[in-house]
Amino acid sequence: MMTMMKKALLCAFLSALLVFPGCTKKTESGAAGNAAAPVGQVENIVLTVWESTNGPDEFIKQAGEAYTKLHPNVTIKFVNVELGDSHTQIALDGPAGVGPDLFAGPHDTLGELVTNGHILPTANPGVLASQILGACLTATTYGGIQYGYPLSAETYALMYNKKLISENEIPKTWDDMITFAKNFNQTAGTSGKRPFVMDVGNAYYTILFTTGRGNRLFGAGGTDTANTNLNTSAAVSGMQFFQSLRQILNVPSGDLNTSVCDGAFSAGNVAIHISGPWNVKPFTEAGIDLGIAPVPSLPGESTPAATFSGTRVMFVSAYSNHPEEANDFGAFLVTPEMQQLRANITNTLPAIDTPTGNPYAQGFIDQLNYAFPMPSIPPMAKFWDAMNSASANIWNGANIKQELDACNAAIVAR
Repeated sequence: MMTMMKKALLCAFLSALLVFPGCTKKTESGAAGNAAAPVGQVENIVLTVWESTNGPDEFIKQAGEAYTKLHPNVTIKFVNVELGDSHTQIALDGPAGVGPDLFAGPHDTLGELVTNGHILPTANPGVLASQILGACLTATTYGGIQYGYPLSAETYALMYNKKLISENEIPKTWDDMITFAKNFNQTAGTSGKRPFVMDVGNAYYTILFTTGRGNRLFGAGGTDTANTNLNTSAAVSGMQFFQSLRQILNVPSGDLNTSVCDGAFSAGNVAIHISGPWNVKPFTEAGIDLGIAPVPSLPGESTPAATFSGTRVMFVSAYSNHPEEANDFGAFLVTPEMQQLRANITNTLPAIDTPTGNPYAQGFIDQLNYAFPMPSIPPMAKFWDAMNSASANIWNGANIKQELDACNAAIVAR
């Protein structure tokens, strides 16, 4: 009798465990889902990925399909959030529970994302570090810890229209640029066309004029939170030359934004433009006979001016319900096959050392040798508005030292 009662109690206890609503089954991947998967089945997972349009979206869609073939229980869902918006959007949507599992962002937002607890460290960082370019490793490391999965490396360079400028006319120095521009404007058949354009109110590009004599934003390592180095004598001297370019491009800064400059070059009305690999496809599809070369050197220098290098990173959200799967998909995006696919679709440079077959890549790679990673410390968040404003004002004739002093103060203010 006692034995029968014990068996009955044991059966009742086991039955209760099977139906108790607080118990969930852990998936084979080790990530707990929102609901238990039936015994013997793998939980179906949807990973939401934020990315930009015009190429990166198509890459995520195709990469997602390839990943699902390998992992049939995981579906990749693309949602359009542009690269420049993701670091602010995650702060709103992540805590609200409506954010992504992964999102693309520029590496210079890393410090802000880490400090605010929005992203997780990279899984298996040692393995990833052995695969990616050194610049990408530096760009994705903060406080000695690696975050995210590099999608591409990039910098900008001198893009030129071969129908309007010959190879032997490509300026090696900014003084050469002025000489070329003056000759261009006096050449028959160039009416209505410009020798040179760039977005003069965009700090991403104008920073190059502050880099003479080894001067670097936030110091050599990009970590000096007390001084931006934007108002040093080297920076002031470089921005004086920047202001002097108004003699060959006498247009207010408000009429030289990126869309205007891109449009003019795409229409075949500009010989030289400062831009990046993201514009190779639009320009060539517009019929431009495109060439790429390093940017000219600053006065007193013998090598191309230093430009920002950027790393596009796929970050894993700290709010993801599926961090293991998200990390695995992030690592998948860095495999040689996926890096080749992305290079084919977007015409950008891979984050790993692998040939792409892209005839335009070498010009950017040549400039990448003189580029430095955008700092990723939190004060970088204040850099853009402050330096954008200073650049535009200087171009329009403002006092250079005063503008750069104000810019420095705005960035390092506590």
